[in-house]
Amino acid sequence: MRDILLIALYAFAGAAAAGLAGAAVLRLSRRRSLTVSLAVVASVAVGAMLAGTLAVAWAMFLSPHDLTVVTTVVAMAAVVSLATALLLGRRVVRHSRELADAARSFGDGGDFTTPTGPATAELDALSRELAATSDRLTRSRERERALENSRRELVAWISHDLRTPLAGLRAMAEALEDGVAADPDRYLRQIRTEVERLDGMVGDLFALSRIHAGTLALSPSRMSVYDLVGDALAGVDPLARELGVRLDGGRVDAVPVEVDGKEMSRVLGNLLVNAIRRTPPDGTVAVAAERSTDGVTLSVTDACGGIPEQDLPQVFTAGWRGSAARTPPAGAGLGLAIVRGIVEAHQGRASVRNVSGGCRFEVTLPVAKP
Repeated sequence: MRDILLIALYAFAGAAAAGLAGAAVLRLSRRRSLTVSLAVVASVAVGAMLAGTLAVAWAMFLSPHDLTVVTTVVAMAAVVSLATALLLGRRVVRHSRELADAARSFGDGGDFTTPTGPATAELDALSRELAATSDRLTRSRERERALENSRRELVAWISHDLRTPLAGLRAMAEALEDGVAADPDRYLRQIRTEVERLDGMVGDLFALSRIHAGTLALSPSRMSVYDLVGDALAGVDPLARELGVRLDGGRVDAVPVEVDGKEMSRVLGNLLVNAIRRTPPDGTVAVAAERSTDGVTLSVTDACGGIPEQDLPQVFTAGWRGSAARTPPAGAGLGLAIVRGIVEAHQGRASVRNVSGGCRFEVTLPVAKP
């Protein structure tokens, strides 16, 4: 029993010495390639076995001939084992290089293509993660391009929208200054109308910029949807009477919500004004609010005749007007984008769909906690 323990001790000492030396070499070469690391690991494994075996053989005081035979056999086995390990390790190294080459396509704006052929579980998992990252980057680039195009179009549209009333204001101001205005009071009223239009446009731009920057400050308070809708209907009633549009707010449940009253009034006001302006005379704009599985759903239904299906995904995009015209009632095209931004800031969502004779805008908000 003592001999067995002594042999085990010699084997452990030889293998441990080789392992410590290999660990030192591996640490020194940690910044080198994977090929070097695999070679060091394989050499340490084979060297530890060789050192342990030779230590035991020398400790057993074998004859020179027997010691030579054992050393030769162990050395040949070590050489073959090391060569086999290095040859098998080349497959891992080759796949890792293919993975690195495929990953470089990210920097060139390309897509990641998973290398073919078998791979280790770790490299295969890394390939899947890189493929998923590539998909996310592709979608992100597409969104960035779409957003950049939208910004350029918005700047062009706003520049046109600002230039038109400013040109009119300038012409009317020059007419009043030169005393050639046939009806100065009418000119003054028109100037005030244009100034109010410009003020509303600048206000919408400021609100949209805060939404995009994530700096929209909300002051939520608990209130009833019934009161919120009632105030919004009262605010747009004069416009509805002027255009001959009926307002229907009979299906509104008194469900409590916790929202910023000012901002949500702006949301409902934008939806109602948009619906009233696009509903023909003697048409009806219906407002409803009811509890749903997701919270509280407020809907505004108009009689505009519907929106083309291809335009539905663009309805809440800044600058979309549903018409190529750059004059009222097309507006500045910012109202619905502001609606979506404010609703999403309240952890809700806004959507639109076509119904019989028109379209329905829906805003879903979380129910206030008891």
